[in-house]
Amino acid sequence: MIQRLKSLWQRRRTLRIGEVVLLLSATVTVLAVVVVYTMSQFIERKAIQDLAVEEARQTSKLVFQSLYSAMSKGWSEEEIDEIIGRLNSIQPGMKVDVVRSHAVIQQYGDRAGEKAKRKNDPRVRKALKTGNDRLITRENSIRYLYPVKVKKACQRCHDVPVGTVNGLVDVSYPIDNLKISLGFVINTVIGYFVAILIILSIALYIKLRWFVVRPVVQLAGVIKEIIQHTDLDRRVGRQNLGIDELDELTRHFNKLLETVQDYQSKLEEFSIRDPLTGLYNRRKFEDFLAYEVDRARRHGHAFCIAMLDLDNFKHINDTFGHPVGDLALKELAEILNQNTRKSDVVARLGGDEFAVLLPETSREGGETAARKVLDAINGAAIQLPVGTTRIESSVGLVCHPDNGDTAETLVVAMDIAMYRAKRAGKNRVAALDRGEETAEMEVFNKGQALRQAIEEDRVIPFFHGIVDLNTQRPAAYEVLARIQEPDGSTRPAGQFIDLADELGLTGRIDIQVFEKGLKALAQHPDPEVRLFFNLSSKSMGDAERLRALPGIIRDHGLAPERVVLEITEREALPHFRHFVTIMEELRAEGIAFALDDFGSGFSSFLYLKYLEVDYVKIEGSFIRHVATDPKDRVIVEYINGMARRFGLHTVAEFVEDEETVRLLHDLHVELGQGFHFGYPGPDLIEGSET
Repeated sequence: MIQRLKSLWQRRRTLRIGEVVLLLSATVTVLAVVVVYTMSQFIERKAIQDLAVEEARQTSKLVFQSLYSAMSKGWSEEEIDEIIGRLNSIQPGMKVDVVRSHAVIQQYGDRAGEKAKRKNDPRVRKALKTGNDRLITRENSIRYLYPVKVKKACQRCHDVPVGTVNGLVDVSYPIDNLKISLGFVINTVIGYFVAILIILSIALYIKLRWFVVRPVVQLAGVIKEIIQHTDLDRRVGRQNLGIDELDELTRHFNKLLETVQDYQSKLEEFSIRDPLTGLYNRRKFEDFLAYEVDRARRHGHAFCIAMLDLDNFKHINDTFGHPVGDLALKELAEILNQNTRKSDVVARLGGDEFAVLLPETSREGGETAARKVLDAINGAAIQLPVGTTRIESSVGLVCHPDNGDTAETLVVAMDIAMYRAKRAGKNRVAALDRGEETAEMEVFNKGQALRQAIEEDRVIPFFHGIVDLNTQRPAAYEVLARIQEPDGSTRPAGQFIDLADELGLTGRIDIQVFEKGLKALAQHPDPEVRLFFNLSSKSMGDAERLRALPGIIRDHGLAPERVVLEITEREALPHFRHFVTIMEELRAEGIAFALDDFGSGFSSFLYLKYLEVDYVKIEGSFIRHVATDPKDRVIVEYINGMARRFGLHTVAEFVEDEETVRLLHDLHVELGQGFHFGYPGPDLIEGSET
């Protein structure tokens, strides 16, 4: 049985609230009874002792007065002994005795038995000597020694000074009767008190059980049902118990349930809806797409998907700000809802990408629906707080089963169709014929691979040395972009930069190359070495990013003077007007500029007039044959002379042999770059090795 109870306690180490209340009430009751009993024992002993002592003192005084009166009348010793005997017979257990002092013994002689008492009882000797009364307590009796001191009247019979101890009265007094009487009174009071205490404990238990435990148990039951059944409609009933805290707890708990229920409804809405436009989100769209694929397989009908990507949304955001851009997206969502069927599923996939699922729609019907939506977008004047604007969109159309028979393949085909619409000039509908997605897949996969490389931070810098032709030592390095493949090999920029430019990814590549290049430069031992970075058209058109460059350079512990930004005619022309202003700001911060591929275009000299650059990189096609072609030599000599007169530094590209180095040195070209001095490498120092 003990083992069973022990096992039960080990399995359940917590108590119910009702058990806690019961245990608390029982503990308080037992503790109170123990305390009351202990205090009653102490009070009883103290009271009995005080009463017995006082009674013994009074009895001793009465005995002394009786004996004194008898002795004053000249009674004999036998008469006095008779009086003492009568006193002892008055109350059973009480004993009265008289002991003479030495002075009385000398005058009247000793009484039988007193000598032994004086000799054997140290308390008697001490009382006779000091004249102080003494109280001796025992378990069931009290002994009181009352010294008899000589007064003036006593000197008639005793020739001793006043105050001398003539003897003492020894009274032994039983206290059993007092115990019984007083104990009965105290025990009766204790009994009533314990009974009242038990009644109060029971009342307290019932009160707590009814007014506290029951509401808490009911609350716990509601919580349990909510957890088991996920039913937030449950509420705790009003108890009307008259306890403000419990009533308030009930109200607040019900209010909490209402709040949670409201938030759950909102979360359910947000889990399937885009909070800005109210359209379905990507996750819910994919659920609808998977369902439609299964339904199409069962019933053998076709359906289409139109994917929309806004062409000029970035311009709206950059020009008017993101709040206005959000309003434009809401207007577009309204246009889509108004120009689609009730059975169609319109969703916002993210950013400025939307999709329309067209159930039970043939290819021809899908093209008609897509053009209808595009015409509605092109014809709508979007009313914004800053005025009226128009939105353009590219639409990619794919159909089941022509372009895929699973949700996954249709999503890929949808991206390919959109990619085709963008490449074809934007603001149009591009549909894929049966199996045509395979032809576009290679280009699309390359774009996906490029995006993956950027996301995985596999874009790395290679460094190609720029050598001082006078000292033959590296004066700077040009930073070239490479992609690190999973197998450890690298892809040069020529294999991906055009695709990156077409997909709008060159800006992200520039950021990764710039950050990693600066990190390598900060560790280079030569504080005079500079880095040449190539700016893409994307970066040159981003004024905010350009203005942040000096701060980024300083964050790496470098001075902006150690950075040179290379620009070409192709990148500079689309952004010429605003770029000139940004260029002046950056040069004021210390960043230098180099005009790359100088001489490759007819407008090179015109750019030299309007752009404040610090370096001119002579087109490599003139340098490659400068040692053998007199015309190239004249062009190089002319470009170098003109640059020097403008106070610019010149860099010769494509230096591939020693004879070219010697000739460039004779022409006073300052810097050279080419395979003759070394190949590009991932390490900043190795990039200068020959």
